[in-house]
Amino acid sequence: QVLFVESGGGSVQVGGSLRLSCAASGIAFSIYTMGWYRQAPGKQRELVAQVTSVGRTIYADSAKGRFTISRDNAKNTVDLQMNSLKPEDTAVYYCGVALINTWGQGTQVTVSS
Repeated sequence: QVLFVESGGGSVQVGGSLRLSCAASGIAFSIYTMGWYRQAPGKQRELVAQVTSVGRTIYADSAKGRFTISRDNAKNTVDLQMNSLKPEDTAVYYCGVALINTWGQGTQVTVSS
């Protein structure tokens, strides 16, 4: 049974920071590309950032320069450091593996102006 559990969401003001964490179990974590995605009300889920098994990263244009994705294969975790937050970042954030269509339950991020 594959399970991803996100944590670290919350409410912050514009310009604030949050660090999201994701713990994985039931999967050969170290071989998969891991991603953080988000979904706002009425919107499609979109890629925020992803990191491959060897640490190569890709970011959405909206995240470049503000967010950093990282992974620890020894601990089976992937984190997303979010700085300079904007109201447009408000969404439920999910971690998971797109290749096998497997995701966590999500954590809410709310940025107020």
